[in-house]
Amino acid sequence: MTTAPEKNMTLLRTAYQAVESGDLDAAEQMLTEDFIANVPGSPAPLVGRDVWRLGTQAMKDAFPDLKIEVRDIFGVGDKVTVLLHFEGTHRGAFQQIGATGRQVGFGSIEVYRIEGDKIAEEWVAPDMISLMQQISSTADQTR
Repeated sequence: MTTAPEKNMTLLRTAYQAVESGDLDAAEQMLTEDFIANVPGSPAPLVGRDVWRLGTQAMKDAFPDLKIEVRDIFGVGDKVTVLLHFEGTHRGAFQQIGATGRQVGFGSIEVYRIEGDKIAEEWVAPDMISLMQQISSTADQTR
């Protein structure tokens, strides 16, 4: 018998696979209508699937070959925590920095709350400092 935490972890893996493959419509359908995003730097939680879609589309536009590696995942109750590693090529503008063609890699720690069979809330902590250093004009070219 599959436990709720196992089912929730499978949901997250499926969502990451959909994002990686570019099927944002499928990934978006895995979110509740009133999905809540807790994002570093935002004074208040962001609400709605459209907010998630805008952020995710910006990443896919900037890094169209984005690969998402789940390095660790565990679930307890209605929560799932994921340690991720992202890799991709900077082929589009990101945070006002034009495409550099550089290969990038950065980590993220993410916690999700599941309601029923949908992702209801996320807390994400991507290593944006590392990412921005890699695509800035002063980035180390040996990466």
